[in-house]
Amino acid sequence: MRFILYAAALLLLHFLLTVSFCLAIRTTVGGDGLGFRFPEAPYYRNGVECPVSSADRNLVQVAMTLDFEYLRGSIAAVHSVVRHASCPENIFFHFIAAEFDPASPRVLSKLVRSTFPSLNFRIYIFREDTVINLISSSIRQALENPLNYARNYLGDMLDLQVDRVIYLDSDLVLVDDILKLWNTTLTNSRVIGAPEYCHANFTKYFTAGFWSDPVISRVFRSRKPCYFNTGVMVMDLVRWREGNYRKRIENWMEIQRKKKIYELGSLPPYLLVFAGNVEGIDHRWNQHGLGGDNIRGSCRSLHPGPVSLLHWSGKGKPWVRLDGGNPCPLDHIWESYDLYKGNLIKHQSFPSAFANFFEYPSYLF
Repeated sequence: MRFILYAAALLLLHFLLTVSFCLAIRTTVGGDGLGFRFPEAPYYRNGVECPVSSADRNLVQVAMTLDFEYLRGSIAAVHSVVRHASCPENIFFHFIAAEFDPASPRVLSKLVRSTFPSLNFRIYIFREDTVINLISSSIRQALENPLNYARNYLGDMLDLQVDRVIYLDSDLVLVDDILKLWNTTLTNSRVIGAPEYCHANFTKYFTAGFWSDPVISRVFRSRKPCYFNTGVMVMDLVRWREGNYRKRIENWMEIQRKKKIYELGSLPPYLLVFAGNVEGIDHRWNQHGLGGDNIRGSCRSLHPGPVSLLHWSGKGKPWVRLDGGNPCPLDHIWESYDLYKGNLIKHQSFPSAFANFFEYPSYLF
């Protein structure tokens, strides 16, 4: 009899441990299917002075990447854009999603629609094999993400009738009307416009091997190059397509694979192609570097002058620092646009599920 009870106890224990394991990995996720929870944002309407947006010429075209890792930042960025826009219903978002991202384009579309029901947007799939063989190692692994290079292909991915677009990174917020940025005039056949920083040490963005090479370094011989950050750009896609600038950028990426002429991911090819021929935009439209450097991600303050856009370029991201309990002072500005309400993933362990459910005779153990 004792043997039968002992055997039964072992079977029961095996059953409970099996059930407990299943419960430990079981998750409950929100309607987005990602484990994220974003409530519906307020509905921002056009003012009476806004033109009818049925024609593309009346739309402000914005391109951004959208992926699982930076999803929280992207949602906050979109929220800031529509919140401060004078004509929020006249903005069209082009979201670029990675082909093999944990969040599928269908799931991302559902999440964006549930968070911003009135938003005009479309999601495009970026095939990573388009660029994967051109990417070289960088100073920080995050800079090697193929999606960082999606902006190189906007001229190919977006419809031909989209002749102009504002590209925005996912780690920024606007505190001003994006229409002001949209109205930037690109003069002298310039292809892109961005805030320039001519006081920056331009030589540090390339290796000593680059500057010592008499052939490739002469690319700047007829230009006065200035550093600019590619996280905020106004782009003329007609000129971009006509000049085949995607191929020009790819050519430098191919050289990089052979000679290691830079270390900062997707930025240097833009400097090589455009620096010295960029339409300068007021610095207020890219108060960048708030994420610190690419190693420590330490806190930084704003540059002097007015602010229309705050950009957490660098290693430190505001949502990570806020969740970690060590935010920088400016992270609280980003927090005011954050719609994230925590994830819905719940774990249930064996003791909490069954501690009081069964009573075991002491002689069985």
